[in-house]
Amino acid sequence: MKKILISDKLAEAGINYLNEQSGIQIHIETGLNEEGLCNIIGDYDALLIRSDTQVTQTVLKAAKRLKLIGRAGIGVDNVDIPAATEMGVIVMNTPDANATTTAELAVAHLMSLSRHLPTADRSVRAGKWERSKLMGTEVAHKTLAILGFGTIGRIVSQRGLGLRMQVIAYDPFVAPEIFADLGVESVSLDELVSRADYLTLHCPLIEKTRNVIAAPQLAKMKKTAMIINCARGGLIDEAALYEALKNGQLAGAALDVFENEPPAGSPLLELDNIVFTPHLGASTSEAQVAVSVEIARQAVMFLKTGEAVNALNLPRLSAEELKKSYEYMNLATTLGKIAAGLATAPLEKIEVALFGRAAEVAVRPISVAALVGVLSGKVATPVNRVNAENLAKRQGIALVESVTQESQDYVSLISITGHCAGGQSVALSGALLGGRQPRLVCINQFDIEVVPEGTLIVTRHHDKPGVISAISAVLGNANINITRMQVSTADANQQAMAVMSVSEPVTEALLQQLCALSAVHQATQINL
Repeated sequence: MKKILISDKLAEAGINYLNEQSGIQIHIETGLNEEGLCNIIGDYDALLIRSDTQVTQTVLKAAKRLKLIGRAGIGVDNVDIPAATEMGVIVMNTPDANATTTAELAVAHLMSLSRHLPTADRSVRAGKWERSKLMGTEVAHKTLAILGFGTIGRIVSQRGLGLRMQVIAYDPFVAPEIFADLGVESVSLDELVSRADYLTLHCPLIEKTRNVIAAPQLAKMKKTAMIINCARGGLIDEAALYEALKNGQLAGAALDVFENEPPAGSPLLELDNIVFTPHLGASTSEAQVAVSVEIARQAVMFLKTGEAVNALNLPRLSAEELKKSYEYMNLATTLGKIAAGLATAPLEKIEVALFGRAAEVAVRPISVAALVGVLSGKVATPVNRVNAENLAKRQGIALVESVTQESQDYVSLISITGHCAGGQSVALSGALLGGRQPRLVCINQFDIEVVPEGTLIVTRHHDKPGVISAISAVLGNANINITRMQVSTADANQQAMAVMSVSEPVTEALLQQLCALSAVHQATQINL
């Protein structure tokens, strides 16, 4: 039974969907502070939130079972994503579920600014009739400048084109053909702000976009221009915006988001040429239902299949791709554990190569799975495919990948080579027999077919009569049963290798007894 904690209000449709799922148990408790959340989070596999719950590093440390944080909405400023990644917790959001709602609010602000609607409303309520004072402007044929051309930015562009506006946009992460297909001109940031009659922001808040609109950009804008932010607080330098609006450098602004929410004490509140809304971007009944149902679906899909839709700290892998890669990932993890067990010094680089049919699946999930095996039991933090790459970088382990359709003895083959400090290396190859049965088929230069499970003892020994019987005698005298044994042929130096599956782990003292045999050069135990 997978347990989900819901700590912010979700729409009833989302709750109903979760209640209909077999194997899923939900608990709703809203209004929790950090201490309260820490007290109960340890019992849950997933946490579903909106914007109120603060998922701090402290909360994550208390979340011993947690695998998923699901944000019903776009913004995840309230989640410590680096800490979640470090602890192997997937963070996902619903970036498209409230896209239309947010885009429509931006367009509403555009129209409101162009016709001074809030000021006109206040004027009439005060008994005034200031028609000449409230002269507006048409938006048709004006330039709508969009900063950020993701889902919301593209919806805004289509609304703008429908209003017969000229639409330009800046987004360095969007391919030129996307702009062309939508009839939008791609421009630089400087050109965007200098040509804008209306500048609307639709990009995420990251380090590179913090204060992306500051004094230098505002100075380039037309004095008649207006700026709209329905994305994230912090994209605009509010102090610089205040000066621009106060000094007539900018005609007007509309803000739905702020650096601090609510913006109590902000000097912007003193100005008449700015309009405010209290973070209403997703505040429609349709959007509330959409984000709640979508995050519920995503959470169930992940907990049941492992597919992480809209994960922010894990590359997307569809259910079909996950199914195709699953056995290869398990094999890679096993090979990684064996490589780490056989390494005689700290690993500095892991090379992962896919051959034959194995090359038909995405290489990165396989490589990450290998890192999971290499690092498991070697670091204090539980390792999974969310945090494996970060942990490997911290340990100073580089990752190199290669793919070839050519086969090497087996229809599909995974090769993992671990390079150790000091120049030594360990090279392993594994295959899936019949596409499902994992086999270790090569260790360094030794061809040896092994079922990689349970406890393995790997020996390097001189290839001469009596060695295997001596090894068996040592284990037998300790009441250790050998369940499988594979012995390689000798190399040019008459060295051979044996891999034994044993009934239970052996002590270090027993390994030393094996090494004490005159023909045995090395004995290593690996627990899979």
